[in-house]
Amino acid sequence: MLQTSDARNRDLIVNVNGILSHRDQAAVSPFDSVVQGGDAVWEGLRLYAGKIFRLDEHLARLRSSARALAFARIPSDEEITGEIRRTLAANGMHDGVHIRLTLTRGVKITSGMDIRLNQAGPTLIVLAEFKDPVYDAAGITLVTASVRRPAPDCLDPKIHHNNLLPSIMAKIEANVAGADDAVMLDPRGFIAETNATHLFWVTGGTLATPATVSCPEGITRATVLELAAAAGIPGAAGDYTLPQLYTADEAFVTGTMGGLVPVLRVDGRTIGDGTAGPVTKRLTALFAELTATTGTPVTPVT
Repeated sequence: MLQTSDARNRDLIVNVNGILSHRDQAAVSPFDSVVQGGDAVWEGLRLYAGKIFRLDEHLARLRSSARALAFARIPSDEEITGEIRRTLAANGMHDGVHIRLTLTRGVKITSGMDIRLNQAGPTLIVLAEFKDPVYDAAGITLVTASVRRPAPDCLDPKIHHNNLLPSIMAKIEANVAGADDAVMLDPRGFIAETNATHLFWVTGGTLATPATVSCPEGITRATVLELAAAAGIPGAAGDYTLPQLYTADEAFVTGTMGGLVPVLRVDGRTIGDGTAGPVTKRLTALFAELTATTGTPVTPVT
């Protein structure tokens, strides 16, 4: 699976600290913390018919992550939302849009890891692209990566940080194996998530998903658990091993970038009958209905 770029994105207007410029001219200082050490937090947002789904939850996670990293200043939700609106307006966007929101600690006076060198900041980057869900709706294949998710005492996944090298390394393994993405285990050998999404599977009518010990507390993940509970589908988060995934009746992944997508095979093993299962189909329909009817309006300003 290789993403393709929508032709409309060739002349995107990008927002860096309130400065709107063409994607080829957008600039981040080489002294910025995101360049110096990946010292930043981020969120992925999706725009449906002029409304951003679960915007408040995403901004709350951004704020919590920045506070955990001791950012000296964090823009208000109103400031961030205002810059999102300006960016969408500049690009004439209304639907089918993915927004990458990045907040860095800011610019350093000289290179170094010491956060006391950061005397200007933070830096807010709003990157909005015309982008439909990136996976094949018919389903994807996974392989298990050798790269593990770090334990909470190494790099707590509750901080939605920009240090994504473990995910990138796992994705490289998936590419080499000819799979779409990679399953990642935690340091104890239990399933954590994939390199880009959360995992769910169904066995005997019960929906299972890994506990958030070594993976982020995903907002789409939480939404799916809410939808399942409301629909009377029993669910259980916990520690699960690969054989429990291999023998599932059906499986799917979730995320802002891709929505809900069936998993057809893992490590060459067919999951269920190799197609989207009934619970996957039901939750996909419920999720589509929810995103079509809820969200924060972000009508572009003029």
